[in-house]
Amino acid sequence: MYHAPPVSALLRQYTAGSPLACDPVEQELLNRGYRLRTTRGRYFLKHHFDPETAAPAAIARQHRATRRLADLGVPVAPPLARRDGRTVAVVGGHAYALYPWVEGRHRHGGQLTTEQCGRLGALLGVVHAGLERVMPYSRTRSAPGARSESADPTDTFALIDALLRRVRRHRPADAFDELARHRLLERRALLRRHAHRRPPRGGPVGWVHGDFHPFNLLYRGDAPAAIVDWDRLGVQPRAEEAVRAAAIFFVRPAGALDLAKVRSYARAYRRAAGATSGELAAAVHRVWWERLNDFWMLRWRYERGDTRTDSQFPAASALAVWWTREYDAVCEAFTC
Repeated sequence: MYHAPPVSALLRQYTAGSPLACDPVEQELLNRGYRLRTTRGRYFLKHHFDPETAAPAAIARQHRATRRLADLGVPVAPPLARRDGRTVAVVGGHAYALYPWVEGRHRHGGQLTTEQCGRLGALLGVVHAGLERVMPYSRTRSAPGARSESADPTDTFALIDALLRRVRRHRPADAFDELARHRLLERRALLRRHAHRRPPRGGPVGWVHGDFHPFNLLYRGDAPAAIVDWDRLGVQPRAEEAVRAAAIFFVRPAGALDLAKVRSYARAYRRAAGATSGELAAAVHRVWWERLNDFWMLRWRYERGDTRTDSQFPAASALAVWWTREYDAVCEAFTC
């Protein structure tokens, strides 16, 4: 549930006018956003409350990155500076940031032409190459946040058993529970069959957006207007972000990837980021393994009682099965 932010106290720290209206925008999973109208124009006000990313120092790092990327011509919306030059405002122990309002709409991969998919891949490649230029230590493997070991199937089997118990106890039982049970049993069988394919540690790392998907990219017409929500900025294997993003943008409702669009996207990404086919092949394997072992949507529902991701589960859970069956074709699409 939204609580009205302290707009007047916040605006006194900026030169953005006096408040006229403040309305919540569609709620993010981890933070809260507001459409703010003042005597000087329209703005986006972000309330950072996710404990993992709400530290002022971490937010300021995100802000520095986006301002530097904007200087390189990357379509981002850097935060506005306060009167004292800082970009993080803390009121009542809560951290906020103010941004210019960006007109645009979100577009899923199904709404993009093959050519536009290539532009999308090139954009992410430019982000990765740009971050390597403007952020220090982008190639440091030991940097905080860098991925290490892949999921251990022994731990996953234990999690599947725990989730199955929760599904059985859920009342009133519904169609989602039935699908969840089916996918959990199916995934357990797949993991038993493919446990020997556990990948090694991740490949070359660098600074990445961390959460590149359709709801964090605004389009104006056919062109990207702004990449938003940099809360997950961190040091990770870069090629894995490219694969992970494609698995979100280009998944069809039945759980298959549009491989023609993936191919266009991946070719452009490799050129723009300077990534090799070998890096992408290794990333495909690690993200596939990640999908086989990942049950975060079910954990939100059954452990936290949070159903906001329920609508995403059918396609996401089907994708892991389809990807396993079509592994070679998926790898070829990312690397050819």
